[in-house]
Amino acid sequence: MNFWFYNQAMQFLSISRRRTDAFPAEAFTPELVDGEAQRAKELYAAIIWEAASEAEARGAIASLPLAKAGMLEITTFLALEPYAGFVQ
Repeated sequence: MNFWFYNQAMQFLSISRRRTDAFPAEAFTPELVDGEAQRAKELYAAIIWEAASEAEARGAIASLPLAKAGMLEITTFLALEPYAGFVQ
């Protein structure tokens, strides 16, 4: 049986952290943090990163304002596989 999600985009889980070791607290301005929150909400609408490839998923993360400013570090990035229990 072929389930719908096998024809969909790949899913990725990313864990990031603010680069507070490289940037002082005042660098995280309200405008930058607000922009980050807005873009993260847009991306979060899909619950988890969905993309055709890892490069596309990383590109989405790179669109975050803190990432653009070099102030966000991806600490974990995992490609997820469909739950094997659904395969028949």
